[in-house]
Amino acid sequence: MAETAANTRTTDWRAWQESWDRQQEWYMPDREERFRVMLDMVEAFVGSTPRVLDLACGTGSITDRLLNRFPGATSVGVDLDPALLAIARGTFEGDERVEFVTADLKDPRWTEALPHDSYDAVLTATALHWLHSEPLATLYGQVAGLVRDGGVFMNADHMIDESTPRINAAERALRHARMGSAKASGAVDWAEWWGLAAADPVLAGPTAERFEIYGEHADGDTPSVGWHGAALRGAGFGEARAVWCSPSDSMVLAVK
Repeated sequence: MAETAANTRTTDWRAWQESWDRQQEWYMPDREERFRVMLDMVEAFVGSTPRVLDLACGTGSITDRLLNRFPGATSVGVDLDPALLAIARGTFEGDERVEFVTADLKDPRWTEALPHDSYDAVLTATALHWLHSEPLATLYGQVAGLVRDGGVFMNADHMIDESTPRINAAERALRHARMGSAKASGAVDWAEWWGLAAADPVLAGPTAERFEIYGEHADGDTPSVGWHGAALRGAGFGEARAVWCSPSDSMVLAVK
């Protein structure tokens, strides 16, 4: 029997993975540095063979770097975005160290979809600003229940200190000027990247579904580092503070 057109469609998952990285780097040129520090802290606290939960994993960018640095690690990625999960699953197809789960982090029962009750490290980057502060604090409580004693949670994201408006404005102006220059040289932004995904025969369906779920972009919060630290300690972590920052973003580490 002849294969259907749907069954014969293919796409280059690794190329999509890399194009997502390039698009994200247009917004965050120091993206790899935050990943490096994140994995440094994983190694410092839980060693080189951790069980990791890649929270709001997207295409699996954290998982990709985790396994390249620590081949003995395992990772569970969880997300709701069908297009980004398609890229993640395609990229890591056949890798027994990796599993992906579709779940909505706003669903109170999302942890029930996970294959394990406990993780050495829960890691996330540039994702949780899609949530408002109240559901984010609730999520932190759920994450605290997943991290083993002595394990860690790290969130690298936009964390804005509203007490420094002049610093914020100057940083933003310089960053956007550099982004404009990169754009003029051919960099692809968020909207253009999704346009390319919508035109791919394999990703077109998942991309349409993704926009039905999220719309153009969620309207979340970007509270300060201090807020994140207090919320994590209130959720049950013993210690929490920033371990990396750029002029616009920070990474908070919390130890159970």
